[in-house]
Parts: sequence; C-alpha cells; structure tokens
Amino acid sequence: MKLSVIVPAFKLEQCIEPCLRSVLEQTVNFDYEVIVCDDASPDNTAAVIQRLEHAFPHLRAIYKTQNGGLANNMKTLLSSAQGEYIAYLDGDDIALPGKLQKQVDYLDSHPDCQMVYHESDMFDSDTNASIKLYSQQHYNWQYVPARSEIEHLIRYGTYLQASAVMFRRHDHLVDTVLADCKIILDYPFYILNAGFLNASIDFMPEVLGRYRIHSQSFGAQTQRCSERREQSLNDIIAACQAASQFGVAKEIIDAGIAHHQFAAALYFLFREQDALFTRYICASAANGDFFNERHALAFEHYQQPQKVRELLA
Repeated sequence: MKLSVIVPAFKLEQCIEPCLRSVLEQTVNFDYEVIVCDDASPDNTAAVIQRLEHAFPHLRAIYKTQNGGLANNMKTLLSSAQGEYIAYLDGDDIALPGKLQKQVDYLDSHPDCQMVYHESDMFDSDTNASIKLYSQQHYNWQYVPARSEIEHLIRYGTYLQASAVMFRRHDHLVDTVLADCKIILDYPFYILNAGFLNASIDFMPEVLGRYRIHSQSFGAQTQRCSERREQSLNDIIAACQAASQFGVAKEIIDAGIAHHQFAAALYFLFREQDALFTRYICASAANGDFFNERHALAFEHYQQPQKVRELLA
C-alpha cells in the first residue's frame, strides 16, 4: 500500500461527504486507502460515511460507540494505517484534484525529504469565498525556507496547514499524538513526526487543498474564548518542550515558547484583557530575547496597555 489518508470525524454531517469524496475520487497510479473514524457523532455523520463506504471500496470506516476525543481518534487512525506514506485530512477540509498524486510523486522523487506540504486556500464555509493563502500569508512566512526543519516549526509556529502534509511512515506513528493536549493537536503532531523522521519539511507552492473556516471549528472557538486560548498556549508549550527528546537545543525551544507567549499576549491585549496581556508579555521576555521589534516595543511599554494597543494597531 503506497498511501493511507486518515480522516477524523465528529459532528460533521454537512462537511464529511465533500471531504471524503475529495480524496476518494482522485486519479492516481498507486494503491491507497482512506480511513475515516467517526467518534460516536450524535448527528448523521456515521450514516453519511456508511453510504460512502458502500460506494468506494478503498474507504475503510471505523465507528466508535463512545466518544473518546480527537487524540484517541488520531491514535486509532494511525494504528490502522498501512501505507508507506501518511496524509492527514481534517473532516471538514477539501483536497483538490491532483493533491495525492503530486505529493506522492514528490516524496518518490525526493528521497532526502521526509515531509512535504502544499499551499492551502482558506475559505469561508458559508460563502465559499477565498480568504487568503494559509502558508504564504502566514505572519512568519518571511522566516521560513522552502526546505524547513523541526527548529523552524518550534520558532515560527504552524506555517503548514494541518491537512496539507504528507510524510513517510515510521515506527513511532502512535507516539506522535500528545494525549495531554486538549485543543491543539496538529502542532505537536507535526513537531513529533519531524523529530522521529529527522525530517526535512519541503514546501510545494501549488494550492492543492482548501481549509474551511466556520464558526464551530476548533480555531474559531478558540478565537472567541479566552480560556481556550490559554489552554491552546499550554498545548503549544508542551509541543515545543516535547522536541527536547530529539536533541533540539534548549535555546531554540525557549525562543519558540517565548514567541508563542508573545502571540498570546497580543491576543489578550487587543481584547482589552490587560492582566492576561501583562502576564504573558512578561513571561515572553523572561530570557531577555525578543522575537522582533513589536515584541520589544510591547514589553517596553507593558505597564501602559492602551499605549501598546495604539503603537501596535
């Protein structure tokens, strides 16, 4: 089996069919499987999957009888995958025609590359309108080379969209899921895969996927909720710290954590939650190093949050 596409699903009755069809209907010259795991959805997600299962013999479906959460679902999918290559697809995202063939061809022709990701079109689920490019319009894209490594992930965050990545199989697939993370799983997933693979992470600039933005997505919920934003930061810090097992220097890990604390501080600053802004901007400057001029400026004036808002607006 050349490729396994793994798809977690929970309460996605409106999105799961276009997601699965987008990979099931691809034209390829190799054997592949699509594995979807429904995490005991209370809606009609399982019924939609069952109908597709009858129509597509290369679709393998797993149905949980009790909801176990995304981390457990991911482990189930990874332990079931048989492919030489693994591709992850969120159950509400879309793979564009040619994605699977082009990424498999890339890994086949670049044996020194262990992970490859493509550009993704962020789109509004209600209007279908494109919003922006995920990677090339990422706020840290200027620092990311075409061939990046685990250190870049730690320093600059998730410049690769979760559903855009394909990577080579290795012996620690299930170990790439940090079960303690409650909200952010894609960031530790790719840091750990990069670490176990000692990976080069190559970028394909062609848009080969669409990343759905809607009100119930994990990201949208986090943008609305301060508690979720703090938990997300804790998950992100845990992901950075997990890289130490691969020999990543403490200085790089500390710099990555400080950058993520700075990003959280800005989130709270512009929501006028000044106490949380102060907490995280001070934590981000604990080592005396700053990510950029905006970081240094925010810390310099942190006792005057309104002034910082005006300076950084």
